[in-house]
Amino acid sequence: MARFRTPSLPRAVWQLASTLAGFVAVCAAMYASFGASYWLTLGLAVIGAGLTVRLFIIQHDCGHASFFGSRRANVALGRLCGLITFTPFANWRRQHAGHHAVWNNLDRRDSGVDIYSTCLTVSEYHALAPRRRFLYRLSRHPVVTGLLLPPLVFLLLYRLPFDTPKAWRRERLSVLATNAGIAGLFGGLGLVLGFERVLLVQLPILMIASIIGVWLFAVQHRFEETLWQRDAEWTFGAASLQGSSYLKLPRILQWFTGNIGFHHIHHLNPRIPNYRLPACHAAIQELRAVPSLSLWDALRAPFFALWDEKRQRMVGFPAAAVSRT
Repeated sequence: MARFRTPSLPRAVWQLASTLAGFVAVCAAMYASFGASYWLTLGLAVIGAGLTVRLFIIQHDCGHASFFGSRRANVALGRLCGLITFTPFANWRRQHAGHHAVWNNLDRRDSGVDIYSTCLTVSEYHALAPRRRFLYRLSRHPVVTGLLLPPLVFLLLYRLPFDTPKAWRRERLSVLATNAGIAGLFGGLGLVLGFERVLLVQLPILMIASIIGVWLFAVQHRFEETLWQRDAEWTFGAASLQGSSYLKLPRILQWFTGNIGFHHIHHLNPRIPNYRLPACHAAIQELRAVPSLSLWDALRAPFFALWDEKRQRMVGFPAAAVSRT
């Protein structure tokens, strides 16, 4: 896989330019249609959200220092993308690095870096008091985790360094700097175009993008046939090939999601740029001989909320009740 690690400057520039140009064009069309038909504006917001997800994947690559060959260029672009995705780049990058160290490890779930994919085991769930079981089940309902929580994460939680250790001074500063940049960017737009118009254009984009983005990152590790292991058995290779999904999406969705469906390859080697993941997958047979998820499988994945250690698979709450009996 090492030969696919080298970034391609022409491909990186083209991916960035086409995505940014598309995003700006869609936003311009949304502002232009705002007075004529807000339903058209909302329809265009879906495309804008898809492009925002693609920008987040570019930012994600920058966090792994894989998008460009230059570290400074990756940092600069990551910060820029963070203003559009409402994500403090340095803080997210460090916390995401923690995810790559402990994902799908049952004994290291308390690290706080896997909020999108972590889960309880069936036995842990049944050991809870009735009230706590109800609250846990409510918190894992797809409407909560898939629709209500994602916008709150990007709009509110990412604005506050509440879970950032005080020793991470640079990361805490990135939260404040990102907030200032967002205020300057959208405050300036508000002064020119009107704050109500800016809010009603940009908010739907961010809300839809956050829902898609959180779903993508959750389904990469919390699908029915994934693999969770105790620390003594956990291995990097097994966690990559069995604890990370190969999500086969239609070509257009693969484009909007920046090839993130090749997540098993990404975990095996995070330094491979997203635009080289398909070629890597095609070139190495072992990478194609892994369980894959269809779009339908991925849409069902949010209903699998508990890890059944006996059956070695993710299950939903009804199946967990049957397992107990």
